[in-house]
Amino acid sequence: MAFTAKEVQVLRQATGAGMMDCKKALEEANGDFEAAKQWLREKGLSASAKRDDRDNAQGLVSMCIKGNIGAMVKLKCETDFVASSDGFKAEADALASLVVEQGEAAVSQRATQLEDLKILLKEKIELGDVVRFEAASGNIIGSYSHLQGGRGINGVLIEMSGATEELAHDVAVHIAFARPKYLVKTDVPDSVVAAERATLEVVTRNEGKPEQAIAKIVDGRVTGFYKDICLLEQPYAKDDKQSVAQIIGSAKIIRFAQVEIG
Repeated sequence: MAFTAKEVQVLRQATGAGMMDCKKALEEANGDFEAAKQWLREKGLSASAKRDDRDNAQGLVSMCIKGNIGAMVKLKCETDFVASSDGFKAEADALASLVVEQGEAAVSQRATQLEDLKILLKEKIELGDVVRFEAASGNIIGSYSHLQGGRGINGVLIEMSGATEELAHDVAVHIAFARPKYLVKTDVPDSVVAAERATLEVVTRNEGKPEQAIAKIVDGRVTGFYKDICLLEQPYAKDDKQSVAQIIGSAKIIRFAQVEIG
């Protein structure tokens, strides 16, 4: 299959490999672009491939809310310098906006832009968590984004019914810092509870507690475990004498999601 000089250039932009290597790759792949990219990776000639083993624990969480739809996108990179750059932040914002408009799967439409960004910024850049909430009629989308150095690093979306915007926002702020894993106790898998109970039994015995008291002590500690990981059980961040369930009163939390960098 014949290929053009422009196709060689496109392959070079996508992989960071040299011009002659890209030409050779297309020759070996009979003009097949994806096969040529794979050939370059296998030969260790792709700059993108060389970046694949790097740690990319930095990045940002971009959030976009339009009406009753909210989205968060985590875009990962290697350094906070790149994470704070205008081009990187613009790409994350474009992805979040696209998710709001067209759904989570729409991020695939920007695969080329992400590849170009890798070449331009010379770092391992990849998409992380993608979240989209579309609130039911009458419900509210609450949100919070914790900023560091002008970029979001800890984002929360929450859908509530029977709540004010202020309450939804306040609960989102709580989630950002309390980091619950589940909404209610019944959401916690039985296997997780069983494993925690077994650990607590060992800890309690190692403390030398009387055998006849162990079961009751462990039950109390399991209750504390629920308060750590279940949102409605947690002491409210702004008033730890009340639980989140008490704070929201008759309002209901339908769902929540948290996305963090690191």
